[in-house]
Amino acid sequence: MVRRWYDDAVAAGLPEPNTMALASASPDGAPSVRIVLLKGIDDRGLQFFTNYGSRKGRELDANPRAAATLYWQPLQRAVRVDGAVERLTGEESDAYFATRPRGSRLGAWASKQGTPIPSRAVLDAALADADARYPGEEVPRPEYWGGYRLVPSVIEFWTGRVNRLHDREQFVREPDGGWRSQRLSP
Repeated sequence: MVRRWYDDAVAAGLPEPNTMALASASPDGAPSVRIVLLKGIDDRGLQFFTNYGSRKGRELDANPRAAATLYWQPLQRAVRVDGAVERLTGEESDAYFATRPRGSRLGAWASKQGTPIPSRAVLDAALADADARYPGEEVPRPEYWGGYRLVPSVIEFWTGRVNRLHDREQFVREPDGGWRSQRLSP
């Protein structure tokens, strides 16, 4: 149903329907949340990509659990997912990286995501260096960049209703791999 709701948001023409708030936590439990772009949905989970050395990458590697929310306000719908996080294979990351615009691929080489820099000029120079290093269309994926999959253990579907009496249906993965459904009070 996550795929169906996402497809409904795309069909409705919503801007950036793949915008997803992703929460992770440090090994000592300090939370952080940021916006990422959902880049794949399948039976195994939700896929997103980042610099492995970024704060989220370091947190996900040290504490491989996360929560994410997709919110489509005009449709009065949201999906919340909690679960384990695993790195995608190099082949999966390469396949997605190859679909990105050239500028985005060069940007992955230029940006050491989330690290302090003294000025925008430093970033612009790193981009120029990457552009010179890879002058053609072929830009390989940096080893420090790739994808993750959020493997759901809990999925909640929220539908807005009048008087704040929203519909909330939660699915919890059972040990046998099946799902148990329960309605939640708004």
